[in-house]
Amino acid sequence: NNNKDFINIIIRPKKDANFPNMVSNIEKITMPYEKNIEFHYGGQPYIAGKVPGLIKIETMQLMSMGLIIMSIILLINLRSISSVLMILMLIFMSMLSMMGLLGWIFFLTGSPYFFFTFLNSSMPIVLLTIANSDGVHVLSRFFRESRKHKNVKKAITLTMEQLSLPIFLTSITTSAAFVTMTTSPIPAMTGYGISIAFGILWAWVLSCTLLPALINLKKWDFSKKALSQQSILENIINIFGKTILNHPKKILGSGIIIVTISALGIQYVNVEVNLINLFKSGNSIKESTYFLDEEMAGSMNLMIKVNEDLKDPNILNQMDEIQNFLQNIPIVNTTLSITDIIKEMHMKVMDNDEAFHTIPNNRQKITNLFTMYSLSGEPDDFESLVNYDYDTGLITTMMHTVSTNDIVILANKIQNFLNVTTPNLNIEVSGLMMFLKDFVSMVVKSSITSILFSIIIILFIAWTFFRSFKFGMLSIIPLTCSIIVNFGLMGWFGIDLSHFTALLTSIIIGVGVDFSIHYISDFKHCINDIDITNKSMEVMKNVGYPILLDVFSNMGFAALIFSSLIPLIQMGGLMVFAMISTSIGTLTILASIMEINKQKL
Repeated sequence: NNNKDFINIIIRPKKDANFPNMVSNIEKITMPYEKNIEFHYGGQPYIAGKVPGLIKIETMQLMSMGLIIMSIILLINLRSISSVLMILMLIFMSMLSMMGLLGWIFFLTGSPYFFFTFLNSSMPIVLLTIANSDGVHVLSRFFRESRKHKNVKKAITLTMEQLSLPIFLTSITTSAAFVTMTTSPIPAMTGYGISIAFGILWAWVLSCTLLPALINLKKWDFSKKALSQQSILENIINIFGKTILNHPKKILGSGIIIVTISALGIQYVNVEVNLINLFKSGNSIKESTYFLDEEMAGSMNLMIKVNEDLKDPNILNQMDEIQNFLQNIPIVNTTLSITDIIKEMHMKVMDNDEAFHTIPNNRQKITNLFTMYSLSGEPDDFESLVNYDYDTGLITTMMHTVSTNDIVILANKIQNFLNVTTPNLNIEVSGLMMFLKDFVSMVVKSSITSILFSIIIILFIAWTFFRSFKFGMLSIIPLTCSIIVNFGLMGWFGIDLSHFTALLTSIIIGVGVDFSIHYISDFKHCINDIDITNKSMEVMKNVGYPILLDVFSNMGFAALIFSSLIPLIQMGGLMVFAMISTSIGTLTILASIMEINKQKL
């Protein structure tokens, strides 16, 4: 650096390097010297190697906190320790199967699609919400039937008769939504989607076999409050349901206004995929990156590969022109290519005359300089600048870390310069900056593709099993509204769309379709059993309570907002919002539409 009190060691990893192992090995090398020497680590490979361990630790700690809060909320409402333990058993067995599948497929195939990456850290949280939903619906319906019939076997039989189809449908549709992630251009999404889909299906199997068996084996006391009195949330849903169903048109109109206002915010959604923005200010990794940006060469790079005859002075002068352009960009700290070596040698040969710090004007002089260097230096010294045949050279640019928006603007500016100034030069542009620019479009494309495929598949499955296009359309209304509201509010409140928050779409689709299918299924089940006047209220009682209990119990994962990693904070906040928006969307917009049209339905 300028004060000559720090030196920068740049490590360029080999292709397909294992970043966590590489970082661990480098830290072992530097550890003996850390008492006397100040070290700062930076660069994308370092972050990629360090973050998985941090995320693993934080996710485990915050998940534990969330599970404790979830258990407390479930216990307050279900008023039965054994019921809470049954739900937790269902959750843990589903998660173990999901993580086990991820491990086995990677072990057997070695496919990079099944690496445990940053994205995968959210897998347990996503599955937990869905598995919890299955357990809550079964147990809450069992308690409701038990109060009516005072017979365990009859209560569980009626419960499973009513819930087998909706739980099957919610599992199939949610799994299908996650399987659509295989169409994503981001490879890690494939393993993510397949593993979660398997976990969801396994949760369905356990909900329809293990859970009823455990309920049947338990000796229930019908004098206990859980089986004799309604819970707090059940009383709340009764009041809430009457309000909604007495004023369906006003409720529907209000819902449409909220969705419309939210939709206007979508235009302000910002995409941010730079990994340094994973961290809060003050984090050691972020501060080290800033240090490298301010004091050293920087932590972001741009690589320009020139496939031309590098002994041709015209080619070298064009490369020099590119470097001069790059050097004038404010965030660029340094550039390096074979032209720097040629200019330096040319000056030395001419007795350090600054006037000769230029590219020689003929090919022979350039060849002579290369020959001179090869006789005095090491051939490997040129490895990062030019190949052995002198027909491929590399311009390396080091720069400050900037936002993804700035990266896109800067990358386009550089590309336009190259197209105009060196149109005949055979150039390939790569490096971290170009990767992040391309990754932006991949994240956006992945989100849009996943949403469209999921909605179409869910519509088709619901249409097929309900044997009605109308009910198929109704099933996708809450999740569609929730997706619009979610992305709209992200735009209004300045929450970035990243490869982490993009996954929230799948969570919204997963829980949103669960709620709507349960509501529609119960509505259809009540068609012939209950007078049409009271039908919607009965459906609200049957389905509204487990939906609210599911939402409240998952509020425990607001614990993620205490993470030191910004994506986990955002995921915690957005997940809470997703649960609220999808449940409210089902119990207001969907319920009011079905109440207004109940004669036709």
